[in-house]
Amino acid sequence: MFPLWEVEEAAASVQLWRLPWCEIGIHPGVNTTGRLSRSLPIIVYRLPWTWKCSKLLMKSIHAGLNTVAAILAIISLVAVFDFHNAKKIPNMYSLHSWVGLTAVILYILQLLLGFFVFLLPWAPLSLRALLMPIHVYSGLFIFGTVIATVLMGLTEKLIFALKNPSYSSLPPEGIFTNTLGLLILVFGALIFWIVTRPQWKRPKEPNSVLLQPNGGAPEGVESSMAMNFGNVDKSDSELNSEAAARKRNITLDEAGQRSTM
Repeated sequence: MFPLWEVEEAAASVQLWRLPWCEIGIHPGVNTTGRLSRSLPIIVYRLPWTWKCSKLLMKSIHAGLNTVAAILAIISLVAVFDFHNAKKIPNMYSLHSWVGLTAVILYILQLLLGFFVFLLPWAPLSLRALLMPIHVYSGLFIFGTVIATVLMGLTEKLIFALKNPSYSSLPPEGIFTNTLGLLILVFGALIFWIVTRPQWKRPKEPNSVLLQPNGGAPEGVESSMAMNFGNVDKSDSELNSEAAARKRNITLDEAGQRSTM
C-alpha cells in the first residue's frame, strides 16, 4: 500500500499520472478492463432483448463501445511506454508487447473499417456483403488475440513483480492472479460460444435487402419478384379456368336448345 498523503499530494498537483506506481498500474488495469470490454460490441447483436431495437441504433452502440475500448487500449499503451522510458526499460522486447501492439493496430483498423463501410451509408451494398465475413472473422480473431495478450501480460507482471517470495513459490498474489487468468479464459470461451450459436443470431428485419457478394440479385428483390410472378401466374390460371367454364356453359346451353327443337 502507498501512503495516503502521497496520493493526495499528487492529486492536488495533477501529477497522479507521473507517479511510477500509478503509471505502471494503469497499464494492466486499464488494458485488462478495456480489452475485455471488447466482448460487449461482439455480443451486442446477440442479446435477445436488443432484437426489438432498430439496426441503426445497434450499429451506433456497437461503434460506440468499440471506440471506448480503443481509447482505453491507447491510454494503456501510452502509460506503459512512458513508464518504460522513465525507468530506462527497453520497449517491445517481449512476446506480450508484440502481440499486444499487433492487437491494438488491428483493432483500430477494424474500427475504421466498420465505421466507414458499415455505419456510414456511403459504401455500396455489394462492398458491405463482400467485407461482412471478413469483418466478423477479424473481430473474433482480435478478441482471441486480446485474451492471449492479457494472459501473457498477467504472467509477465507476476514474474517481474514477485521477488520475495518469488512467483515460483506460489504466493497468495500468484494464486489470485492465476485464478483471474482462468476466469478470463472461461469468459472468452463463453463469448465464443454465444457468438457461434445460430439461435443467438439477430433475426433479419422485414423488408431488408441483402446483396449477394457474387453479384447475384438481392435476396429481398428476388423474393418480391418471386411473389409478384407467383401472383401473376395465379391470376392467369384463374382467368383461364373461368374462361373454360364459360365455354362449357355455352356449349351445354346450345345442346339443350337443340334437343328441345
